[in-house]
Amino acid sequence: MPTRRGGPELFSSASFCAALLLLHVAVVLPGVVSSQSLKNSNLTATSPWLTLSGATPLVIAKGGFSGLFPDSSSFSYKFSYVAGSPDTISWCDVRLTKDGKGICLPDIVLDNCTNIKLVYPEGKMNYMVNVAQAILSRSNKFDASLFPIVTVEDLVAQVKPAKIWLNIQHDIFYRQLNLDMRSYLLYLSKHDIPSFVSSPEIGFLNSIVGRFRKSKTKLIFHFLGEDTIEPSTNVTYGSLLKNFTFVKTFASGILIPKYYIWPVTSSGYLESYTSVVMDAHREGLEVFASEFANDALFSYNYSYDPLAEVLSFIDNGIFSVDGVVTDFPITASEAIGCYSHINMSNSDRGKPLIISHNGASGVYPDCTDLSYQQAVTDGADYIDCPVQVTKDGILICMSSINLMEVTTVTTSSFSSLSSVIPEIHDGPGIFTFNLTWEEIHKNLKPAISNPEIQYRIYRNPLYKNAGNFMRLGDFLAFGKGKDLSGILISIEVCMIE
Repeated sequence: MPTRRGGPELFSSASFCAALLLLHVAVVLPGVVSSQSLKNSNLTATSPWLTLSGATPLVIAKGGFSGLFPDSSSFSYKFSYVAGSPDTISWCDVRLTKDGKGICLPDIVLDNCTNIKLVYPEGKMNYMVNVAQAILSRSNKFDASLFPIVTVEDLVAQVKPAKIWLNIQHDIFYRQLNLDMRSYLLYLSKHDIPSFVSSPEIGFLNSIVGRFRKSKTKLIFHFLGEDTIEPSTNVTYGSLLKNFTFVKTFASGILIPKYYIWPVTSSGYLESYTSVVMDAHREGLEVFASEFANDALFSYNYSYDPLAEVLSFIDNGIFSVDGVVTDFPITASEAIGCYSHINMSNSDRGKPLIISHNGASGVYPDCTDLSYQQAVTDGADYIDCPVQVTKDGILICMSSINLMEVTTVTTSSFSSLSSVIPEIHDGPGIFTFNLTWEEIHKNLKPAISNPEIQYRIYRNPLYKNAGNFMRLGDFLAFGKGKDLSGILISIEVCMIE
C-alpha cells in the first residue's frame, strides 16, 4: 500500500479538530459505545453465536481507530473506545528500539509511518518523531507533532484499554541485533499487560508457550500469505493451514487474512467459503480474521457496505469467527451489537418504511425485472416505477427519460438520433419518445447506474447489463402477489409541446 510521511504544519488545527471529533462522537453515538457489551450481558447457555466458546465475537482495533487517526497514536487508541465498544481490544504492533524499548508502530520502517524524514535531516541519529497516517487515501490532517510514538507501557497508562493484543514480528531479525523480544514480553507479562500475543514465527511462540501455558494470556499463530515461507519451519503458511493439530501444540488460536475464509476472485466476487473456521474450531482453536477496513476495496457482493462484509464473517448461520481485526472498530461493533441475529420476520424492532429506488439499483440495472425482484427479496415495502413514454405511446419503467444514461443506446444503430432538448434535459440525449417499445426492448440492453464513476467505483460489473426492461403493465403484474405494502409510480415529465 502507498505510504505517506506527513509534516508538522498542522499541530494546533489538528488538535482542535481531534477534540471536536471526540466530543461529537461521544454525544451523537452513545448507543454504539455500549452495543457489544449489551450483547455480552445477554449471553445465555443457548448462545446464538457460532464462535468456539459461544461468546460474542471480539473487536480488535488495529492501532486503535487507525482508519481515521495515525495508526498506534494515543488518540487513535482512545477514540476507538469513544466511537466503539468499551470492551474493544487494543492492538499494538510491537517494535523494539535500539535500547530495547517496546513501541507501538504499524511498520518497522519509520519512513512508512512517521514524519521522521520531514522533521529531521538525513544522518541525524538521535531524534524524537511522531506517528503519521501511513495510507495515502486517508487524511493526513492528524499528522504532525500531535501524536508522539507510544511505548506499550504508555498505552497502558494513558489509554487504560480493556485488553491489549501484542502482535510480534521479526523476532529472528531482532536477535541478530542482540535485542531480546522474548525477555521484553516476559517482563510485560509480570504486569499482566498482554491478553493476547500473536506472532507469525513458530520458533518465537514455541519459546514462550511454556511460560504462558497456565496464564490468561492467549498465544495466537499469525498466518501470513499462503505462499509465504514461515522462517522457523521453512514451509509455507498454506501448508501449515492443513495441520491444525501441530498449531495447537503452541497456540490457542489462529489469526488469518479474511480471504482465507471468503476467497475473492480476480474480478472481485466472492467464491464459496472455505472450511478453515470449522476445521480450526474442531481442533479447539479460536479463529480471528484480519484486514478489515471500510475504505479498502472488497467484494462486489457486499455492494460497498462494510457492515455486510463483517456480518458475513460473524452471522451467516454456518460459522462465526471469534474476532475481527479492523481499522474501523466502530463498524465491527455496530455489526455485532446492532445488526447481528436480526429476525427478519418478527416485529421485535422498529420497522421503517422501505421504498426502493429504481428497484435494487445498486445491484442490478435500474427498473429491470432483476432489480425489482432483488428489492422484494431484500424486504422493500414499496417498489417504484418512474414512468416514461415511448414513441408509440407505451408507458415503461425507466429511471431517466434519456436512454443514453440507462441503456446501451449509444452503441446501437440508434446512436445518430441524439438531440438537445433543454426544457427536459441538460445536454444531448436520445429519449424514450424517440424509439418504440419494440425498438427498445429488442435492440437495447439496460446499463447499471454508477453514480461514483468519477472515482472509478463501479457497481456489480458482472451484471452491468443484466435484466429486462419492463412496461408499466409488466410492473403492475409483477407486484401482484408479492409481499409488498404497495407500489409507487412517479411521473416527472408529463407533457412536451
